[in-house]
Amino acid sequence: MTAQETAPPLLTTDRLDEVEGWFFDADRFLFGWLLDHQRERGIRGDLLELGVYKGKSAIVIGCHAAEGELFTVCDLFDAEEAPDDSTATEMRVYYPTLTRQVFEANYLRFHRRLPTVVQGSSSGITGHVPADSCRFVHIDASHLYHHVRADIAAARELLIEDGVVALDDFRSPHTPGVAAATWEAVLTTGLKPVVLTESKLYGTWGRADAVRDALADCLTTHPTLWGVTEDVAGHTLLRVHSR
Repeated sequence: MTAQETAPPLLTTDRLDEVEGWFFDADRFLFGWLLDHQRERGIRGDLLELGVYKGKSAIVIGCHAAEGELFTVCDLFDAEEAPDDSTATEMRVYYPTLTRQVFEANYLRFHRRLPTVVQGSSSGITGHVPADSCRFVHIDASHLYHHVRADIAAARELLIEDGVVALDDFRSPHTPGVAAATWEAVLTTGLKPVVLTESKLYGTWGRADAVRDALADCLTTHPTLWGVTEDVAGHTLLRVHSR
């Protein structure tokens, strides 16, 4: 997908809110800021989202795919068979209305063409996306510990040196497996947390300080968001809140 094949002027807050899903103001801002900041620093690479629900965050990511960059999404959607019983239960309980048709219809309301769609388990994503090719990976697929752990390992393989991974639901009470896998990655794999919101943790296996400091500086003049730094497990990270 190229920038010419998207339609960013259509991406107003009101229109995006017509799409069902959970994508809060702080994260909408951070997705845009991080992706633009990468381009300003000359960082190029493809974009990937694992778990798309009905397309809300994918719509935003797609607006930031530059010329020559590919955007890939991966989801089970309404696949007849889940990879295991625990995933089948999660799909049945939390996502009974999720279909590929709904996602594609929502996405095409804002873009002229679809991203590359991989319908299947995120466990196979490294067979579809080359290693060291992505600058941004959003993980919002299964919330079960062993799946999230594998998704993080895949993100590490697929990201370029200063690529960013965004992990959804890292602190929600109903998703303890995400929290366990996320902080395990920080403590054991070298993932550096850069910024936290109410729902997502953003990190990198590359250089974190410059990104964190530039974002902190930007937030000093933001009308609705503010940030505060905190030292956690040997890392200085930025917590972002609404005013």
